[in-house]
Amino acid sequence: MKKHEMKRIFLSSLVVFLLSVSLQAQPTEKLVKVAIAPDHANWVYNKGENVKFKVTVTKNSELLPNVKIRYEVGPEMMTPTLKDSAVLKEGGLIVPGGTLKDAGFLRCKVVAEYDGIKYEGLATVAFNPELIKPTVLYPDDFIQFWDKAKQDLAAVPMDVKLTLLPERCTELTNVYQANIQNYKLGMRLYGIVSIPKKPGKYPALLRVPGAGVRPYYGDPSTADLGVITFEIGIHGIPVTMDAGIYTDLGRTTLDGYPIFNLDDRDKYYYKRVYLGCVRAIDFIYSLPEFDGSTLAVTGGSQGGALSIVTAGLDSRVKYLAAFYPALCDLTGYFSNRAGGWPHMFRDLKAGKEKIETAKYYDVVNFARNVKVPGFYSWGFNDVVCPPTSTFSAYNSITAPKELLIMQETGHWTYPEQNEKSKQWLLGKLLGR
Repeated sequence: MKKHEMKRIFLSSLVVFLLSVSLQAQPTEKLVKVAIAPDHANWVYNKGENVKFKVTVTKNSELLPNVKIRYEVGPEMMTPTLKDSAVLKEGGLIVPGGTLKDAGFLRCKVVAEYDGIKYEGLATVAFNPELIKPTVLYPDDFIQFWDKAKQDLAAVPMDVKLTLLPERCTELTNVYQANIQNYKLGMRLYGIVSIPKKPGKYPALLRVPGAGVRPYYGDPSTADLGVITFEIGIHGIPVTMDAGIYTDLGRTTLDGYPIFNLDDRDKYYYKRVYLGCVRAIDFIYSLPEFDGSTLAVTGGSQGGALSIVTAGLDSRVKYLAAFYPALCDLTGYFSNRAGGWPHMFRDLKAGKEKIETAKYYDVVNFARNVKVPGFYSWGFNDVVCPPTSTFSAYNSITAPKELLIMQETGHWTYPEQNEKSKQWLLGKLLGR
């Protein structure tokens, strides 16, 4: 196949992939919109203070009269304390939401029915979120456990294999698939590394992935600016295969991977993942083009978790940027409040071994060890990584930190959030 044809196929696949990710991440526009506005503009209240939710249902930006709604209010992710229904004669209603006596989040959910179709809206308000404390306990041997794991990793050679991907290279950047040995012989780590072509020493950015199974394309556009980028997968499989292969794996072999071997702290699936992030840093440090010091890590959701974990686990990280981190305060449900993704304890039926293992992998306990500046961002309406859980981790960080809250966002970001994160990272990495 000719080079230009390979590049055309690659670019077509990339557009399809990015479009699918965008469609999954961003809420779609709907004919009928259900808007819920708390009576505090910043959506933040003090404990014991009552909240009122203004509900409006519109079509073509006009209030929709005589629409039927059902609404419920309660602590996020928990059983609602108020349920009722109404007919909005003039398209609007004030719902008394009550209050919380403890720091946390209260959510109002409204479902409107119009022309046989249901439309949903959410608003989640905070009560003294800066006072939210984690429920997960910190094991006495947490540091020793991970120091031993890193020692075991260091004893395993990296055995790096790089494959140039000509169709992904730019005028300024070479792009490779990296195939590296992880913490056990035969266990591999794959990713896409983008390295500036111009001779010199460069800072580096490690991109860690959200949950799921997918191909990766790297970040040559940032490398074009003078930053080595390394985007990794976590499952020990090549990241350049046909997209359908990952779909099949996600439905079969890797379905449910976040709870694989949760009853054994040495065999739990995320041990290979967390140590893979450390191995990725080993690889970056081995690159002759790396400046040997300036390194940041970033990601969202599972990647937000891995950003905090990596910074808390490896002192070579100098900066981190994390969006709505997963795996935070997993045991929250045992205290009658929201726990973090993947919500493995939501049914309150987990055995003692699983709860014990989770302590060694909960992002909160890595957050306690973060010592470098960080940029963080999420919204209050996230039903995947609830803000109660993310604040549990954020409030545990004593290092310099900057939090950008976009109240109405769920498990997605506005372009403005991404731009602020990008500029923050480039400012740290390139001294802008």
